[in-house]
Amino acid sequence: MSDPVAPPKDYKDSVNLPKTDFPMKGNLAQLEPKMLERWADRALWGKMLERRVGAPPFVLADGPPYANGHLHAGHALNKVLKDIVVKYRALSGRQADYIPGWDTHGLPIEQAVEKRLKDKKIDKRTLDRDTFLEHCRAYALEFIDIQRSEFKRLGVLGDWDNPYRTLDFSYEAQEIRELATFARRGMLYRRKKPVYFCLTDQTALAEAEVEYEEHASPSVYVAFPAGPEVTERVPALKGKAVSFVIWTTTPWTLPANLAIAMNAEYEYVFYALGERVICVAKDLLPKVLAEVKADELEVKTVKLPGGDVAAAALVDPERILAYARGDELEGCTYQHVFYSRTGKILLGEHVTLEAGTGLVHTAPGHGQEDYEVGLKYGLDIYNPVRHDGRFDDSVGEWLAGRKVFEANPLVIDVLADKGVLLNGKTDKVEHSYPHCWRCHNPVILSATYQWFIPLDQPAPGGRTFRQRVLDEVDRVQWVPSWGQSRIRGMLETRPDWCISRQRTWGVPIPIAYCEGCDEALISPELMEKVAEDVEKQGAGVWYRTPVKDFLPEGHACAKCGKTEFRRETDILDVWFDSACMFSAVLDRRQRIPADLFLEGSDQHRGWFHSSILVSVGTRDTSPYKACLTHGFVVDGQGEKMSKSKGNVVAPDKIIQQYGAEVLRLWVASSDYRNDVRLSDQILKGLSEGYRKIRNTIRYALSNLYDFDPAKDAVGAAELSPLDQWARGRLADVVSRAKKAYEAYEFHLVYATVVDFCAGDLSAVYFDILKDRLYTSRASGAARRSAQTVLHEVATVLLQVLAPIMSFTAEEAWQYLPGGKAESVFLTDFPEPSVKPDPVLAERYTKLFAVRSAVQGLLEAARREKMIGSSLEARVVLSASGKARDFLQANAAELPGLFIVSQVDLADGAGEKARALDLAQVLGEDVKAEVLPARGAKCPRCWTYAETVAAGAPVCGKCQDALA
Repeated sequence: MSDPVAPPKDYKDSVNLPKTDFPMKGNLAQLEPKMLERWADRALWGKMLERRVGAPPFVLADGPPYANGHLHAGHALNKVLKDIVVKYRALSGRQADYIPGWDTHGLPIEQAVEKRLKDKKIDKRTLDRDTFLEHCRAYALEFIDIQRSEFKRLGVLGDWDNPYRTLDFSYEAQEIRELATFARRGMLYRRKKPVYFCLTDQTALAEAEVEYEEHASPSVYVAFPAGPEVTERVPALKGKAVSFVIWTTTPWTLPANLAIAMNAEYEYVFYALGERVICVAKDLLPKVLAEVKADELEVKTVKLPGGDVAAAALVDPERILAYARGDELEGCTYQHVFYSRTGKILLGEHVTLEAGTGLVHTAPGHGQEDYEVGLKYGLDIYNPVRHDGRFDDSVGEWLAGRKVFEANPLVIDVLADKGVLLNGKTDKVEHSYPHCWRCHNPVILSATYQWFIPLDQPAPGGRTFRQRVLDEVDRVQWVPSWGQSRIRGMLETRPDWCISRQRTWGVPIPIAYCEGCDEALISPELMEKVAEDVEKQGAGVWYRTPVKDFLPEGHACAKCGKTEFRRETDILDVWFDSACMFSAVLDRRQRIPADLFLEGSDQHRGWFHSSILVSVGTRDTSPYKACLTHGFVVDGQGEKMSKSKGNVVAPDKIIQQYGAEVLRLWVASSDYRNDVRLSDQILKGLSEGYRKIRNTIRYALSNLYDFDPAKDAVGAAELSPLDQWARGRLADVVSRAKKAYEAYEFHLVYATVVDFCAGDLSAVYFDILKDRLYTSRASGAARRSAQTVLHEVATVLLQVLAPIMSFTAEEAWQYLPGGKAESVFLTDFPEPSVKPDPVLAERYTKLFAVRSAVQGLLEAARREKMIGSSLEARVVLSASGKARDFLQANAAELPGLFIVSQVDLADGAGEKARALDLAQVLGEDVKAEVLPARGAKCPRCWTYAETVAAGAPVCGKCQDALA
């Protein structure tokens, strides 16, 4: 908003030109570090907490970022959202203590440390466990310091000097105590069971650590020769060579095949395919034949009900020899295609008609449903694959030592050689396949001995653990609301929680094994004893101390009586680590449940998921009252960011170019419930929004240089009508902003403020106000009325914006006149100062509609060179009825609203008068004409007045001001 040209020299000192030291440009890259120093030097965070001692707490639990690498845009989105919530709650009267934290254990740090050691020519195998753990610890602490600095640079306030870290001894100890509670409740077991297993990282994976990506897998249809039982049960097949046909995309699992599953309710067909009879589900026969023997299908033209013609593949009915239901075939045997062993037909509800043959190859060591049906029928949980992804010797010399995925072509070749491969050797299928979220390589389901927390074990009262967790989910507020159904669906179907990992850097599972019989000693007392020592010496104490030192003297195995024990070397799942935050941090320093968990939408299967499992498992309650989720950061076209695409926008580069304030505006202006777009074009647009807000604040401050609110403020009843209107609009902004903050709809706060600044203030109120502020008597009632409202506008806007535009709000706060708090963050969020007057609001809605219409005529007059400045104009209005009465009642205010020198009301319209199309607003039509102003230009205020033309030095208004 530009200031007017200085008036003639004689009157320059008599005009109240705006002035302020608050800069027009933010120079954010230079300002922000200085503001961070100011906050640190003045211990702002501590003062914010001190002034709210005894107030109701608001606990936002920080889902810990991983201490590895620099921050990306997703980190910035998450942390700024949290900061907005915390600052708003603190301003609103809550004691909002924000404790940031870090997740520090797990595989990525192990891998990073191994790479560093390799770069230094150090072989990891030459290091003892303690030394390697110290390297991991040092690496994590290094990146905590790096990330802490980067988070603080975003303007995020919190207890940065006392964060929580999952590597802290106290945290590790509390985690073990939570595990002890599970053990005490009988909710811990070890079993050989199929779990997702990363062959690259050689460890089990949690559900949350698996991502599904498109993958090309072999597609094989395999014929398993049926045993004699099938011809006994289906006499029509006597003398025929029958085969049960399965379809699989994992040929490498065929050596572990122990059974074939059918659905009891389905009808199966026996079809003569060459010299063999194949058995498949009746409904899938055409599809199977299309894959293995397309020429067996007869293509016929079929007339549809609508008269259209279509081609249909018809099965030759003469080749169908018999039918049987699945339950009629249960127990039939078949010959394995590689080995001398036989398997049986089992029944399972997991068998569907969605794909394949309706018969499912069953390897209990390589599939969850296979495992479950295997338990039901007493099958061995056979898994011939070692941790390194290679087959053991049980599969025979031709496969032993081979990696599983490398074995696929070998298996297919053998199938073809034996004549049991029904389709082509190179057939492939594209499908969604599980991959490791860290190394992005395909994973397998592999039965290994792991530790589990059971979900369907009945608890006292009859409710299973799963049911109790789901009950708690329904009590939580989910933002957006669809989060409830999403996490519910995951919890309803997830298997028991595998909590063990075959890694080094993490919290140990303090369980001992009898050296005599290998019986596991699950002892809560042992775990509590270990926790005591871990609290003093860290998790490494479990590996340094003899197991017997954690047991009562002379303790013997309850099963075999031996007294020698060895330790478990697996560590706890890192999701169990972070899940214990509620216990290790909230329960000790804040409170449970937290008011809010706020993370990305992937945490429905991650931190939200694991946290509620641990909390309900040990405390019977949810660790949070509400969960808010945001989307992922994508580029301007909505594409996922990746270095290979070159579309990554790093926070540090944004800060260098635009300042952290614009990054904060990006967060606040985005509807975070969806994926959030980020690009240079978006940031440039936000920079414009920032300038509008800054200029609005600057304009208000620049007109308060001689205003002391304690002495000069005007009472509400003495404010001019226009100032009362502006105050009412401000009150509405406060109400809407407060409602949006409470609903976590920060983009509505931003939109509300920008619209208010650009629409109500800059385009209307400030524009009209200039003449009164600049040319009225400095201490006169008219100017003090405007200044009173400008002071309130500036104060309230800074308080409303402080959670979002923290740097600018704090900077501008220092330029507010009068006595005030040391920091905007040591004030209260404003309440609406007045109730908007609907009569006044309607009056100005009408007046501004007239103003807008007249401005269109003035602009046309400028283009026609009739006038230059609008003050060179006189506007003649002609109206009748209600419209004339309204204009007459507000006649004194019209010149100021239009920013013209005179406004006349005429009985009839002039020849050049134009209709203003205001009938819907004023009830009657209005016409207007723009004419040159009467009189001469006042050298002080530049309005035209007949008194000046008659020889007066200035207009009457200026004479009053100068008097």
